[in-house]
Amino acid sequence: MIEFNFWMDYLYTKFLMLQNKIYKSYFFEIFKTFFTIILGLSLIALTVRAVNFLDLIVDNGYSLITYFKYSFLNIFGIAPKFFPIAFLISLIIFIIKHNSNSEFVILWTTGVKKIVIVNLLLLSSLVVIVFYLLFAVYLTPAALNKSREMLSSSQFNSFLPTVRSQQFSDSFKGFTFFVEKKFDNEIKNIFLYDSGNNLKNLSSNTNNIKSTIIIAEKGIVEKKGLFLINGEIISNKSSDEKTEIIKFEQLNINLQELQTTVIKQPKLQETSTFKLLSCYLYKNNNLKVCSNNADKEIIPILIRRLALPVYMPLLCLICSFLLIKEKSSIAKRMPIFISSFIVLVFIELILKYTGTSELLRLIYILLPVTCLIIIYPVLIYKFSKQ
Repeated sequence: MIEFNFWMDYLYTKFLMLQNKIYKSYFFEIFKTFFTIILGLSLIALTVRAVNFLDLIVDNGYSLITYFKYSFLNIFGIAPKFFPIAFLISLIIFIIKHNSNSEFVILWTTGVKKIVIVNLLLLSSLVVIVFYLLFAVYLTPAALNKSREMLSSSQFNSFLPTVRSQQFSDSFKGFTFFVEKKFDNEIKNIFLYDSGNNLKNLSSNTNNIKSTIIIAEKGIVEKKGLFLINGEIISNKSSDEKTEIIKFEQLNINLQELQTTVIKQPKLQETSTFKLLSCYLYKNNNLKVCSNNADKEIIPILIRRLALPVYMPLLCLICSFLLIKEKSSIAKRMPIFISSFIVLVFIELILKYTGTSELLRLIYILLPVTCLIIIYPVLIYKFSKQ
């Protein structure tokens, strides 16, 4: 009898260990799918956005190294936006896969309650929340701010990519240019207009210069300069002085001091969470992001970073209804899919209005908590009836 009890205890212990291994494999399976989806969606979005970032080279003359660094840092801003949809898809794939393969049936027949799997899903949602907060609160604003600082500290690498035939270009502050023809680095029929005093040293009298116009027959574009042939310099004065016109046969222009029109001041999305909280809670006027109407923009950003992840457990509970035993037709699952989609739409659609409406702000924050309190007992009741 003692030996029989020993073997029963041994088998029971091994069964518990087996259960733990199963739960661990389920846990890692969910996150393997989750991170795969995050990586895939982020790379697709980054590829699309990187095409737009080509303007840094074409319009602003930045180097390829700056372009790739800037594009890489922006992936930290892209990835968190896909956390809710990626987590939802990973949960649906996990539940439907194991339901279809009847793997859950083995657990139910061995006495494992369905609410245990629900708790496992809720545990996975807490881990996702930690990852989301790590990105949204710290990594994303820090990376985006770093990318903005990189553009501010880096000068344009070459003037040549910004030159396009038959097009006016104002890629630099206070500096507009037009060329009729371009072949490699040779240009013809050049028009330069400088209203930012970038070329004021070309005049014999640098005082009271309002703008400078340069017209030339042809020229050669150097890395950060222009070599012009046969033209004239027209200096418009801001006072009653006569316009000065100087003709030239050859002219070297140094463009190294030109400033690109890229925004160099960090945006609110690129600002530290702690600075935004200081601005919102303490009205710290020493911060540049603080202004009279800043709350309308700051509140949605803070809610996105701090309150949005609370919807992850709600997505878990909605998906847990797939565990209820019923026919595996799409029609039976459709209400669950629609409910999940509505939650995702609500997360994004209502968020931008939370800065202007206190009621929507309160609903956005309290809704997931209220739904969790209601849905969890409903699931327990539904499972007990099966």
